Amino acid sequence: MAERERKAYPLRVDSALWAAVERSAAAELRSVNAQVECLLREALGSRGVKLQMPTPRKRGRPPKDEKR
Repeated sequence: MAERERKAYPLRVDSALWAAVERSAAAELRSVNAQVECLLREALGSRGVKLQMPTPRKRGRPPKDEKR
């Protein structure tokens, strides 16, 4: 399954709001970008907007080639 394209978007935010997002991200061990995405998904979900769960990105080393 192909990974969905990620859209870059410049965002202007009040500095106090940004600081709160940074603290929230640090508390949940996420990047600020991942935290913003999570907060948007939660906000849309609370308004009844249904979204597909994102496909988890593969992490770690690729498997070793067995042909050696």
